[in-house]
Amino acid sequence: MAKFFAAADADPAVLSGKTVAVIGYGNQGRAQAINLRRARHRVIVGNQEDDSWRQALGDGFNPLAMDAAAARADIVLLLLPDEIAPDIYRRMIEPHLGRGKTLVFASGYNITYKFIVPPREVDVILVAPRMIGQGVLDLPARGEGFPVLIGVKQDASGRALATTLAIAHGIGAFMPHGAVVESSFEEETMVDLFSEHTWAGAMLFLLDRAFKLLVEAGVSPEVALLELYASGELGEIGRAMASLGMWNQLKLHSHTSQFGQLTHGTQFIGADAEALMRKAIAEIRDGTFARRWAAEQAAGSPMFQRLLGEVLESPVASAEAELYAKLGRR
Repeated sequence: MAKFFAAADADPAVLSGKTVAVIGYGNQGRAQAINLRRARHRVIVGNQEDDSWRQALGDGFNPLAMDAAAARADIVLLLLPDEIAPDIYRRMIEPHLGRGKTLVFASGYNITYKFIVPPREVDVILVAPRMIGQGVLDLPARGEGFPVLIGVKQDASGRALATTLAIAHGIGAFMPHGAVVESSFEEETMVDLFSEHTWAGAMLFLLDRAFKLLVEAGVSPEVALLELYASGELGEIGRAMASLGMWNQLKLHSHTSQFGQLTHGTQFIGADAEALMRKAIAEIRDGTFARRWAAEQAAGSPMFQRLLGEVLESPVASAEAELYAKLGRR
């Protein structure tokens, strides 16, 4: 069973006198930097001079080049996309790491697959919100927390766990309705990639196929989209699952809906689906996916660009654009 930490386990004073550098002022970086500053910690931002740099200025930070921020920091939060983090780490972060410093990740990916290998004298910890950046920013502002997975990969100082808990506290995870759960870089990578490679991707393509078949059956594209997801009901169901539970949220549906879901849903989950999920787990564990993605990036991402282009030009995307224009969303 996973261990849940209580707010009393965290000592914010662990960060007293420390400079925390947030490297990458994107969705997570912005949210965590603002929350840590709100918690009265000393925060600096490292970013390239782009829109995010200007956003940091607008938020009251004085952003620095990433290497300059890393040099000044005691604790470095590396909040960059997985695919660009290794190169920036090697060029701009690693030269400024040494004994007494802490390197923090919000994703287990690059440590799990050894695309980043920190020096042994550095603490290496995981603070991984299970929440989009906007939620990380908005929830604490109204007194609510969110779930976070934490882990320690290297404890050179003997204080790595204390630092991990202090950062989780600083970003707001211990607030009401939040949770700080013991995990690891490897486990975080497994669950994150598993979701992306199974139900999350499958749901998108299932909705795409459902749209096609409904239109073929004579349903207007607008009505099909509103029923499938454009109304926002799908998001409300997701929120109900989070608050009530996956099966308990069924009570919010009519008995007709409940009977239809319970009798038809299992038909889509058979031996083939389970075999594909087991295959996904195996490819995550042995690094097959990580190697394939690394090779794709090295080649200039031609498959990624082709696949993304295909879905963005698909019939459902075209119908969606027309509907959203009518609804004033675009």
